[in-house]
Amino acid sequence: MAKLGKRAKAAREAFAGKENISVQEAIELIKANAKTKFDQTVEIAMNLGVDPRHADQMVRGVVSLPNGTGKDVRVAVFARGPKAEEALAAGADIVGAEDLMETVQSGKIEFDRCIATPDMMPIVGRLGKVLGPRNLMPNPKVGTVTMDVAQAVKDAKGGQVQFKAEKAGVVHAGVGKASFDAAKLRENVLAFVDAVTKAKPSGAKGNYLKSISLSSSMGPGVKVNVESATGNE
Repeated sequence: MAKLGKRAKAAREAFAGKENISVQEAIELIKANAKTKFDQTVEIAMNLGVDPRHADQMVRGVVSLPNGTGKDVRVAVFARGPKAEEALAAGADIVGAEDLMETVQSGKIEFDRCIATPDMMPIVGRLGKVLGPRNLMPNPKVGTVTMDVAQAVKDAKGGQVQFKAEKAGVVHAGVGKASFDAAKLRENVLAFVDAVTKAKPSGAKGNYLKSISLSSSMGPGVKVNVESATGNE
């Protein structure tokens, strides 16, 4: 078993015994221990009482974090003609049609969000096996299949976060950077939890929000009080 470095050991000790704490306390703990040369992402993981294998228990959606993610999001858009020009003008990093499809099929995926106009879906549909597992497949339910590509690009660049429950019923996402002010991180966490709460599917039974954890990208996680995360503390 590999030995823990001094930084990791100190973080483990700082987090020891911390359980079911408030969002504010968790954020302050994470910020105090995110001591790396790069600005770590603050991540949230929500364990939900759902089984996504059933259609009526799937959880997915989108939320615009009030203080952004702190991440430079690269956006690809499948569009032609005037819509392609609109996407470029709005700040899209990659725009194309069949040429972009071939690039993706070759394994070159240099983007974090994928948007498409409805007429492009026959082309994009061929990429399901590549984009699907990466949660990059455009979907009208989260606003990434749209004629308003300019707004979709601006939303993606401006702090919009997509979420989707994985097989075990876990939703996770980045909700900011460790350098963010603690109050801003808390606002982002509450906004994300609120969006996931409102996305509760009709088939969900019993306890929907089972547990919520926060962590930095390189640090240990800590469970937070669910009531604190829903703004009911």
